[in-house]
Amino acid sequence: MTAVGTPSAVGTVVPETAATAPRLAWLRDRGMGASILVAALSAAFGVILVEVTAFIGAVLQADPFIGDSETLAIVVAILSVLLTAVAMYVAAIVTANTFSTIIAGRTRQIALMRLVGATARSQRAEVGRQGLVVGVIGALTGVIVGVALAALGVQIGRMLIADVPADFTLAQPFLVLPAVGVALTTWVAAWVGSRRVLTVTPLQAIGGSVERAHDEVSGRAGRHVGAWVLLIAGAALLAGGVLVGLVTPLGVVVAFVGGLLSFTGLALGSVLFMPPVLRLVGRMFGSSATARLAAENALRYPERSSRMAIGVVMGVTLVTMFAVALESAKRLMMNQTSEEVPPEFFAPFDAFASIMMVLVAVSAVIAAVGLVNLLTIGVVQRRRELGLLRSIGLSNAQVRRMVLLEATHITVAATLTGLVLGVAYGWIAAQSLLGSVPVLPDFTPAGLVAPQVPWLPVVIIVVATAVLTLVAAATPTRLATRVAPVEALAAD
Repeated sequence: MTAVGTPSAVGTVVPETAATAPRLAWLRDRGMGASILVAALSAAFGVILVEVTAFIGAVLQADPFIGDSETLAIVVAILSVLLTAVAMYVAAIVTANTFSTIIAGRTRQIALMRLVGATARSQRAEVGRQGLVVGVIGALTGVIVGVALAALGVQIGRMLIADVPADFTLAQPFLVLPAVGVALTTWVAAWVGSRRVLTVTPLQAIGGSVERAHDEVSGRAGRHVGAWVLLIAGAALLAGGVLVGLVTPLGVVVAFVGGLLSFTGLALGSVLFMPPVLRLVGRMFGSSATARLAAENALRYPERSSRMAIGVVMGVTLVTMFAVALESAKRLMMNQTSEEVPPEFFAPFDAFASIMMVLVAVSAVIAAVGLVNLLTIGVVQRRRELGLLRSIGLSNAQVRRMVLLEATHITVAATLTGLVLGVAYGWIAAQSLLGSVPVLPDFTPAGLVAPQVPWLPVVIIVVATAVLTLVAAATPTRLATRVAPVEALAAD
């Protein structure tokens, strides 16, 4: 065997006959296809969002009753910017987690490259370049798909809505921003996700693919301090957004920044915050051998479990947040009069809310793709562990059940966490945006807005999470028993 080509954190020592392989052959590695899909979904999400909000804004401005509302124009513009930023944020965390998992599974290969002279920084730079390629491919694909879907949606809108301006065009000036943003965030996410490359030593070439155990993770005080700083700063900005929202709708921008910081703190410190939730949920699955193994696996390697959970937490939080915020806004409007309000009065608002919920649900799909990808990679990297379990007597059915319970364990904990965060963030969003809106009968500011929880979206979230668990565990459960125990134990 001869080491050829550029040292790569996700590459391996390859035979000389492979020297002529395409330079982009690493795109076929497990996890890369899903990363491109995440980037494409994010770019398409951003493009569709730009087009849809521009279309909705044009329709609302053409309305003879509310077309001159400056507040409405500001709200639509703010929603477009914030939702695009949310899509890129979700994609960045999912991509960073994917690259972190890939790197954790390639510890031995990275160490081998170090033995033949590669530096950790050069390998990490290579991972960053690969992240940029993934982002560019995904962004270009997403732009094409997004523009096509937006054109179809606009045509349907013209058939269903009477007051559509004839001069509306899909050539919006901010169309390029989602594509550039997704490419750059994917690049940065790959760089952040590959930080573990710097800690791999040549001596680890004699070992296998390993994740950090609970004791090792709990001792990383520096990362925990950073998480607490972000969480506290974010909480302060969330409170500031509520206070500013009593004066101007721009308070939602302050709250949005606070939400990003606080959730980033939760994501970075998830190895602290998720284990107690996982431990509580683990008690719900009984005391059978497979249930105990699933619960212990989720807690033994908190980094792996938290990487899988945080994407679902994001998706559930986003959908719940917008459902609560929109329902709270609708209830505020309904409280403006004591008379019976005809359903037709809220038809435009309900249509807008439905469109926004569908768009936000795309972020949940991005998170779901991340969960499926991480579960699959995790099972592949745990072949030795699964082979050992089968060699000591566990049947194929028991191993499959353990993997399914592990996925269920993580998704249930993530769903419960996301519902709590979503209600809190949703109320803060509604309060910071609507607290200064004049209301009847005296046209004084609304003040405190009561949070409203729409139960139908909550039920849909729970059902969707159950389906997600089954879909996400389908491929890993098959992979868990596909390799013979002896072959699995011999694998690196």
